[in-house]
Amino acid sequence: MRAPAISACRTFRQTRVLIVGCGDVGLRVATMLRGHCRVRALTSSPDKVVALRAQGLVPLLGNLDQPASLARLAGLAPYVLHLAPPPGHGAHDPRTQALLTALARRGGMQALAYGSTTGVYGNAHGAEFDETRAVAPATDRARRRVAAERWVRQWGRSMALRQGTRAGVLRIPGIYAPDREGGDPRERVRRGAPLLRPEDDVFTNHIHADDLARACALYLWRGKPQRTLHVCDDTRLKMGDYFDLVADRAGLPRCPRLSRAEAAAQLSPMQMSFMGESRLLRNTRLKTELRLSLHHPLAPGEF
Repeated sequence: MRAPAISACRTFRQTRVLIVGCGDVGLRVATMLRGHCRVRALTSSPDKVVALRAQGLVPLLGNLDQPASLARLAGLAPYVLHLAPPPGHGAHDPRTQALLTALARRGGMQALAYGSTTGVYGNAHGAEFDETRAVAPATDRARRRVAAERWVRQWGRSMALRQGTRAGVLRIPGIYAPDREGGDPRERVRRGAPLLRPEDDVFTNHIHADDLARACALYLWRGKPQRTLHVCDDTRLKMGDYFDLVADRAGLPRCPRLSRAEAAAQLSPMQMSFMGESRLLRNTRLKTELRLSLHHPLAPGEF
């Protein structure tokens, strides 16, 4: 992919982007931007420094759980992509708070994009909706994301008044890609993991990792201030139908279907939590505001 909305001029090639949480998606973004701008990646692990440098990135050591280690981030890059997850406990996200506090210490911030989750909506009982729907988190995992979004919006309003910074939230559903660890939907089908019968099934939403990376990069240059966007594809399938399609296209046996009570007796609470929320997300803003043309509009695509 060509870097989005990027001039080939020398000035742009000196533009600095900081990626916080440089895992699979962050690396995909970095690959897209490499050669067009200077990409820095924050990591808390010294063991990852060599690997990040080998990817053409400038690694920076810092720990979101240790705010003092983030002091050098102030003024380091005018564009920041925040993909780091919250802690695994509690209903708040001190990591996002620490990052934003560090970034606010100096000027020069142009844009920040925060990668959240569509789980902030809780169970919408199959309703279709856009980004104006109120959040209704049902788990602490989702509440932590709501807390992080609140910090981003508050920080964004303050920074917009001070220096015109744009800050936005990207709400992300299930991420898939055959070359992503744990992201190949065929793996579940091969395991024969049970699914819900049609009358108990839920609508799920998806995005290919490459399309997500493109959306992340595009927001940094095209995103509106204080904007929330659904980063999802055009699929309109229930979970069972989705995995049936995966099985059929891959030439694999379909997974067994169970009632909700039978599934609860066999699956973990975490697995059941993904079967307890049903919603259909509209992605109009993604296409009209970021002008993103999805390379993988219909999950699961071809294998």
